[in-house]
Amino acid sequence: MGERGAREAATAVIFACVHNAGRSQMAAAFFNAVADPARAHAVSAGTAPAERVHPEVVASMREVGIDLSGARPQRLTDDRAASAALLVTMGCGDACPVVPGLRRDDWPFDDPQGRPLEEVRRIRDEIRRRVERLLAAEGWASAQA
Repeated sequence: MGERGAREAATAVIFACVHNAGRSQMAAAFFNAVADPARAHAVSAGTAPAERVHPEVVASMREVGIDLSGARPQRLTDDRAASAALLVTMGCGDACPVVPGLRRDDWPFDDPQGRPLEEVRRIRDEIRRRVERLLAAEGWASAQA
């Protein structure tokens, strides 16, 4: 099975926040860096997508070897949510779709937009720890992780 086929068979996880320009972008990037792509993959989306990923988020992720400079915020649609097995919300509250049968969790992280880099680093590191715990709990981590 090719990479595309493996991704289609893998469990889909969506990380969602309002602008899809900070928290959800970081979470999906960490998830995909550590997850076994044959088991799970993540996408990120927002209820009111921004034009671009916040520059402070791009800078903080670059520090840990992840390049988000080409990432583009996208809208969280009902169809996109329905295709996932898990929706992790990160501040979009009632604006996130409710899909019957979709497992949902909420991770209440501060919005990194406009914050000093030290605070963005703290948020980034908290998100990474939470993603790593999720991957370990679900058995989705890559053997190399």
